Amino acid sequence: MKTMIIVQKIMWLVLFICLLVLLFPVGCTRSKESAAGFRLPEGNVEQGKLAFVELDCVRCHTIAGMEDAFTYVSPRGIEVVLGGETTRVKTYGQLVTSVIYPDHIILPKYRGDYTDRDGNSEMADLTEEMTAKQLIDLVTFLESTYKVVLPDYAYEGIYP
Repeated sequence: MKTMIIVQKIMWLVLFICLLVLLFPVGCTRSKESAAGFRLPEGNVEQGKLAFVELDCVRCHTIAGMEDAFTYVSPRGIEVVLGGETTRVKTYGQLVTSVIYPDHIILPKYRGDYTDRDGNSEMADLTEEMTAKQLIDLVTFLESTYKVVLPDYAYEGIYP
């Protein structure tokens, strides 16, 4: 009986410490470039799908599992597949950044594969023609196309 009371007290103490750690993060400094707290209003998946076509994203991008959902007018020089299964969460902030500043993610050694003869990015700069509503809906649509899965090695040794 006494042992049970001690165990319960220890459990409550551990729970209390965990709550303190969650509520009062220590040493978590944010730089001015931090995206913490960034969020746009709720978007519409169907309108985002429409924006994907209207903004001509279909010129170079397909969506995993939706290859037949879009009509392509011209042949692609580049094909980048978006969506599908991934082992890493694609955060809202990452998707927004990728839409408005796509070159940030391309490693320098691969930049030549995604630039024209003059060294300009193959992805159009949409910042002047895209509306905020289109951005919000497009990101909501893209977010809905990813599915996070555990990598195969995560299952090693778990099952006989």
